[in-house]
Amino acid sequence: MRIAVLSDIHGNLAALEAVVADFKRRGVDAVVNLGDSLSGPLLPKETAQYLMAQDWLQLAGNHERQVLQLSPKAGASDRYAHAQLGAAELAWMAGLQHTQAFNDEALLCHGVPGCDSVTLLQTAERHATAAEVEQRLGGCDAALLLCGHSHVARSVRNARGGLIVNPGSVGQPAYEDDYPYPHVVESGSPDARYAIVERGNQGWQAQLIHVPYPYPQMAQLARLRARADWERALLSGYMT
Repeated sequence: MRIAVLSDIHGNLAALEAVVADFKRRGVDAVVNLGDSLSGPLLPKETAQYLMAQDWLQLAGNHERQVLQLSPKAGASDRYAHAQLGAAELAWMAGLQHTQAFNDEALLCHGVPGCDSVTLLQTAERHATAAEVEQRLGGCDAALLLCGHSHVARSVRNARGGLIVNPGSVGQPAYEDDYPYPHVVESGSPDARYAIVERGNQGWQAQLIHVPYPYPQMAQLARLRARADWERALLSGYMT
């Protein structure tokens, strides 16, 4: 069983198409998408329609929730996505869960089991400690746990030997955040990121994969939408 693991596409259709071409070339048996698929100043509706046509197991992230429950304090990325999406796309989003079992061994979540807005393997800009990871797992003992949300590609073992994999972000290589305090997350390159996990004789193993794609096209869209922050991130993987 080889599974392609995607997360945090954020409306970046060009990055998504490059990732799909790459895992088709490598060969996989299944594809999972861990959420935060549309929010951003790029192509939310077109990305939604692409995803709706797939037979993948797909989750909601915190941004799906925020787009659906748009509040007066919503950020520009959520507001733009909400304005672009039609009834069909919004209904599709509303049917997604943020945590779901994949098989007898694997659990998928956007953030942590039971919550879409907490990062499992990161604490702001630093890697989470082993104690932090165990506390956030909340007793989950899945042999394979796939998570997103942080945009930081990592693969670690928990205290019981289970594999935890965050594939990184397909479509947003850097961002600023205010929680739990102001910080930046920067991947350091504009590449699209995803993972392939595979069940072998010795258990689950992971490949963290970086894929080049025509990112200047997406950066130009961000510039046209007056989102200089996104333009910088897409061009470089840094916020400055």
